[in-house]
Amino acid sequence: MTEPESVVRVRDLHKKYGHHHAVDGVSFDIHRGETFALLGPNGAGKSTTIEILEGYRDRTEGDVSVLGTDPGKGGLAWKARLGIVLQSGGESGVMTVSEQLRHFAGLYPNPRSVDEVIAAVGLQEKAKTRISRLSGGQRRRVDVALGIIGRPELLFLDEPTTGFDPEARRDFWTLIRQLKSEGTTILLTTHYLDEAAQLSDRVGVIAGGKLIDIGTLDEIGGDDARIPRVRWRDRDGLRERRTPEPGALVSALCAEFGHEPPELEVIRPSLEDIYLRLVADSQAATEAAATPVAAAPAAAAPAAPAADDEEVLA
Repeated sequence: MTEPESVVRVRDLHKKYGHHHAVDGVSFDIHRGETFALLGPNGAGKSTTIEILEGYRDRTEGDVSVLGTDPGKGGLAWKARLGIVLQSGGESGVMTVSEQLRHFAGLYPNPRSVDEVIAAVGLQEKAKTRISRLSGGQRRRVDVALGIIGRPELLFLDEPTTGFDPEARRDFWTLIRQLKSEGTTILLTTHYLDEAAQLSDRVGVIAGGKLIDIGTLDEIGGDDARIPRVRWRDRDGLRERRTPEPGALVSALCAEFGHEPPELEVIRPSLEDIYLRLVADSQAATEAAATPVAAAPAAAAPAAPAADDEEVLA
């Protein structure tokens, strides 16, 4: 089987600021045509990693290749193959939406149609409006439009739907799926875990400057993280049990009660549940490693209950 082509290749990446290790030995690949989500809490190192890939920040150590080029040495021709949507845009407020996009389109060798891009981000009615008069969400759509006008091979989306209402977010997801179908490779950061679950082929989780897990949505966190929970109420209160066979447990409970137990639920862990557990475990491990041996042990974070462990919740 042929190995997929790596559009982004990162090996043992480090970035230090004095004694602070912002990125600590990160390695991953992004394959051509896939959407890859890099997730992590604020200060985890993901923004620094992305800025290095974009060529905006120098690395301390490690090997990095983006579209076959060291981003620290990429010229204008290389930059024209990238689309970048930053967390906050710097577009001129004096120009109209259409004027700004036509200006940017002129900087690329094979840009998209300005009218098509305006329609894709839902700004047809604002095409002749000055950017300074747009709402925050509408300005964010302009940022996205500027990021895709050059028909990029690799698109960086850094918190792209901040300020979008739910309908606008859904429209944006449709746009991203369209870009993916055209072969665009996408690197996404987002704090909306449902967005990462909807759009991503693979996910990387970074915490404390380290990549703590990477894989498809079905792999991230491991099998144990996906064990469902069954919740119900009996005379002793609200109960919950983790089990890899929730159907069998539900059947047994129904037989025991003679009917469906009150407040019966089968809860399958979401990407957000798995992500939060990964980050919490990583932080607990970091704190434990930093605790002097002679010091009194701190209270440990509660571990996830083992499969088939039962808890009384209330």
